[in-house]
Amino acid sequence: PLRSAPLRRGGGSGLPSSPLLAAITMENLHNANSRFALDLFRRFNETNPTGNVFFSPVSVSAALAMVLLGARGNTEAEVLKTFHFDEVEDVHSRFQTLTMDINRSNAPYLLRLANRLFGEKSYSFLPDFLTNTQKLYGADLAAVDFLQACDEARKEINQWVEEKTEGKIPDLLSEGSVDNMT
Repeated sequence: PLRSAPLRRGGGSGLPSSPLLAAITMENLHNANSRFALDLFRRFNETNPTGNVFFSPVSVSAALAMVLLGARGNTEAEVLKTFHFDEVEDVHSRFQTLTMDINRSNAPYLLRLANRLFGEKSYSFLPDFLTNTQKLYGADLAAVDFLQACDEARKEINQWVEEKTEGKIPDLLSEGSVDNMT
């Protein structure tokens, strides 16, 4: 059965009522992310079986979970299934908890998870969607011109990623990878 988050549609606190329930639901998210990571690794391995692969499954999952906030019908069902989110109760508040835990300032490590939406400037996004992506994922919307200035949009995205990764990922999107259909 598909389970979706009450917060995804804007209602309820979505927070578990007990520490045990919280631990179980977080474990479900960790399991879903692990299963997705293995699925994605297998897919990468099919296309490049001898190459090295470096990716962050949690970052990919969080990005697509933000898309899930606005998805309905078949798209919603496919995202839930592909990322194994159909096995996670209240997936969005679980990601909120995970992001806060990863980004906590008193952690004995330096690890950051950063999210941002880059949307076509001529598109009107639903206010509830933008509010929920900010609240749950800490992601604001950067309006860019994919239609008329797609390479400038690509450069803006790359600059944001480079800043957030302290220069470790300078060119996430290669030249020609973004066009006016993005």
